[in-house]
Amino acid sequence: MNCIQLIIKKGIIALFLFCFLPVLLPAQPALQNVYNRKTSSLNGQWHYIVDPYETGYYNYRYQPYDVVDKASTSAFYNNYHAKNKQELVEYDFNRSPKMQVPGDWNSQKENLFYYEGTIWLKRSFQYPLLKKGSRLLLHFGAVNYRAEVYLNGHKLGIHEGGFTSFDFDVTPYLNTDSNFLVVKADNRRIKDGVPGINTDWFNYGGITRDVTLVETPDIYIRDYALQLARGNAHKIAGYVQLNRFASNSPVQVDIPELGVRTQFATDSTGRAAFEIDVDSIRYWSTEQPVLYNCTIRTNREELKDRIGFRTIETAGQDILLNGKPVLLKGISMHEENSAKGSRANSRAEAVESLSRAKQLGCNYVRLAHYPHNEYMVQVADSMGMMVWDEIPVYWTIDFSNPRVLRNAAAQLSEMISRDKNRASVIIWSVANETPPTSERNYFLLQLIRQARLQDATRLVSAALEQHTGNSGVHMVNDSIGQHLDIVAFNQYTGWYGGSLKDAPNMKWEIGYHKPVVISEFGGDAKYGLHGTKEERWTEEYQEYLYEQNLKMIMKIPGVRGMSPWILADFRSPKRLLPGVQDGWNRKGLLTGDGKKKKAYFTLRNFYTNWTLKN
Repeated sequence: MNCIQLIIKKGIIALFLFCFLPVLLPAQPALQNVYNRKTSSLNGQWHYIVDPYETGYYNYRYQPYDVVDKASTSAFYNNYHAKNKQELVEYDFNRSPKMQVPGDWNSQKENLFYYEGTIWLKRSFQYPLLKKGSRLLLHFGAVNYRAEVYLNGHKLGIHEGGFTSFDFDVTPYLNTDSNFLVVKADNRRIKDGVPGINTDWFNYGGITRDVTLVETPDIYIRDYALQLARGNAHKIAGYVQLNRFASNSPVQVDIPELGVRTQFATDSTGRAAFEIDVDSIRYWSTEQPVLYNCTIRTNREELKDRIGFRTIETAGQDILLNGKPVLLKGISMHEENSAKGSRANSRAEAVESLSRAKQLGCNYVRLAHYPHNEYMVQVADSMGMMVWDEIPVYWTIDFSNPRVLRNAAAQLSEMISRDKNRASVIIWSVANETPPTSERNYFLLQLIRQARLQDATRLVSAALEQHTGNSGVHMVNDSIGQHLDIVAFNQYTGWYGGSLKDAPNMKWEIGYHKPVVISEFGGDAKYGLHGTKEERWTEEYQEYLYEQNLKMIMKIPGVRGMSPWILADFRSPKRLLPGVQDGWNRKGLLTGDGKKKKAYFTLRNFYTNWTLKN
């Protein structure tokens, strides 16, 4: 097949997909606002069994994997115990070691540091007899990457994707005395995964976020949205969605500080959509992150939340927060406790990370390259930090595979559903550094379309790439840019190519008259390694790189923000240089324990003086 035939073939495939392949969303979003409901935590010590050969399934020698047999003594999910000394049972959770949940197995157990595969985890618990008309839901903040969940031997379901929340109704399977919960966590990197096999961060495995039992009435508030209506800063628009079809159920929305007390009725699907006119509203901003006490009531329950109201739009090359131009003075972040070399999972860790960003002079953070813990956006709301929220469509995933698209669409939907009421979140990002092809373009267009349909109140972007044209001009003309609100791109002048000496004089051509955000730039330095600005890996080289890049960036047309790479050093198995990297990406401005490299002060001083007049 010659090149022309190949191009025609790919074009026909892309056209077919565009015309006939729908984007499939999850059947329903995860339960919203878990932390303000009646809950019981299942965090703590869980028994675990390492299972690299998938032995834990029933009759593993003959049956396909994932065959559930509630009578099997071999299946780990049944938590079976031998009834006598003659019976053959080749596992025992109660005699197996324990690990902390939430937590990753890599940092807790030295022999599991690089392990990728299946681990079964078990926790026993008791729960009081449910009142008549009550339900009990089991909620996971995240399990990386594929989770299979069983309660008392009953398979509740499967969730794929390591960074979004999910839940199951466990009411029918709950025992009145003792219960056991078994989770099969599999963190293997797979070709048709999102992300795929190749990433530049550590693949922490396990139940990495909170596990919670949530008690609700039989008909409960599953989902809701309260945000300013698009195009009208004096109207709150939203909806309340019940878990069941329930016509004409009364729903009341109260915002006392705004004098709002309004009642609506659900339609035949259990949904009540509404618009509320408001006067004298104080808008959420980085200087004054105003949050209002909001209450949603039905005749069965009351749910409270603290929600900020603000507008975020673009006009030409400006980003407008509450109608006023704003600069995004940011930094990129991974969800890692770098001091411990572990996945971060607590509110305290979120406060520490965002406080470090604020001390750097930031009003904005890019949460790369996946949805971070819900604590991050909650804390960002209260601290007045704007947020870029991203899904792990990263590098060269399998863009031609419809299953991969459905997976990415589900993760995008789950991220938007969880974070849509957080005023701090201003950007949904659908990808990072994805090389343009017809399949990739179709893939991202579907995600962009989905993001706008699911939430029209925020901006949509992606971290694109730049290239150098024949005349030496650096160009940003990815065709996806025409569909984004913000044209963002990563560039590593002075680290992965290009001259630092010549950087301030480089010419740039941006193909779109839109706000430009430099989503990444930077270079490695090992803290305490000193030399001249000509010596790579030294603090002096990183400092010089920041100085020259900042001069260059200020000459790029339409720049309204940046999020250099990255706040703190983080683990990456791709980074292997002995004595310097040792399994860490050293592009952080801070060490894991907060020590400041010289480039930290360069960026902080720049942010102190950077204004729109610059």
